Amino acid sequence: MTQFSWKGVMPAVTTKFTQEDRLDMEMFTVNINAQMEAGVSAIILGGTLGEASTLDDDEKRTLIEHTVDLVDGKIPVVMNIAEQSTKKAIQAAENAEKYGAKGLMMLPPMRYKSTDYETMTYFKAVAQSTSLPIMVYNNPVDYKIEVTLDMFDELLKYENIQAVKESTRDITNITRIKNRFGERLKILCGVDTLAMESLLMGSDGWVAGLVCAFPRETVAIYELVKAGRVAEATAIYRWFMPLLELDINPQLVQNIKLAEVATGIGTENVRLPRLPLQGKERDRVLAIIDQGVKTRPQIPVF
Repeated sequence: MTQFSWKGVMPAVTTKFTQEDRLDMEMFTVNINAQMEAGVSAIILGGTLGEASTLDDDEKRTLIEHTVDLVDGKIPVVMNIAEQSTKKAIQAAENAEKYGAKGLMMLPPMRYKSTDYETMTYFKAVAQSTSLPIMVYNNPVDYKIEVTLDMFDELLKYENIQAVKESTRDITNITRIKNRFGERLKILCGVDTLAMESLLMGSDGWVAGLVCAFPRETVAIYELVKAGRVAEATAIYRWFMPLLELDINPQLVQNIKLAEVATGIGTENVRLPRLPLQGKERDRVLAIIDQGVKTRPQIPVF
């Protein structure tokens, strides 16, 4: 089984498209290079931010293989699995491993609200089918299925189920997980607006969204918290919060792509049915981004 260190900042990167709705690998490369320069610890492809539901299998292959080439063994590439059937999820895991991914992030079944038993059976089937380590994405707020601690008790019998992307919005859940599983289940915060609080309570890492546009600031918060330099981290986090709130919004993809434009490492192109922001909402988001860019903090040495 692939060894994997579930810690640090792991960007759930956006997928870049051209005006003609093809993959924009040139701008994608610019963004991945910016992430690596900032010191992220992995790249996560094909998540919600990556517009996963609109990508076909060939595009996923291109993204994985290109990213594997770009990172050149320095950091691992993680592929998200968000499928409607167990069969497709197993196939997606097989493909991810074949194309060079070193880990999986995995949602419960999509579109069908599975029972606890069905959800566990789904995760187990994929875990048995692959040697890749798995991070379970637990987001009952958006996806309506919760993976409870009792369910994790059962799932952790599988050695390659190793981490949780903790998006329950309940900070106390981190303490419950630590009390129950110790270091057996690594915790990565999945909600940008709770990241520093989660890290202070013992999260091992941060699956981040606004990192797509602001990689240095995101990594700085993580590193400063882990070094015990909480006041310095807090100053950056307070500056960052209006931007981080763009992540907890149904239009998070459009919001974050606009932010990437402002920092020069992305374009606004989204794939239908998504459309770029319009009217007052666009003005509101641009004002937040503009203020953030104008007041970007000095990053201390860490």
